[in-house]
Amino acid sequence: MSSASAPAVATPASRSVAAIDAEIDTAVALDDPARATRWLLDLAEEVLERWIVAHGEVPTREERETFRLLALHHQGTRGNPSFNACRETCREIAYHYNLLRAEPGDARRAQRQAMMGMLVRHLALFVFGKIEVDKLGEFCCASRPLRQES
Repeated sequence: MSSASAPAVATPASRSVAAIDAEIDTAVALDDPARATRWLLDLAEEVLERWIVAHGEVPTREERETFRLLALHHQGTRGNPSFNACRETCREIAYHYNLLRAEPGDARRAQRQAMMGMLVRHLALFVFGKIEVDKLGEFCCASRPLRQES
């Protein structure tokens, strides 16, 4: 899950959405696009692992279309079709990962990195919210239940 370029992280079941959110901000701010994109992808995988562990399963190590993230999403939809609401978010994270890896020196790098961070944040809010409120995702993927606790 965690690459050599990202700091060591706690187990998926132990981190709050706020901790992941703070890490997203740190990763987005990096000047090294390879390190930033790997870190953001690792965070997205951790979020999906959290969903799978919460449902009593062991997260897959397999890949779909060269991404473990997509395999984890596929695993997460089994038995819960409303989890498909985050499918496009996962695909957009994979797209931005590929884009940033292919064009690390592009003038739009910072904007693309920020977008990848927003997508990972969106995924985290959806998954953490869905763990708390199972019906979340049946009407888009609003994370309102998480925001209401504050």
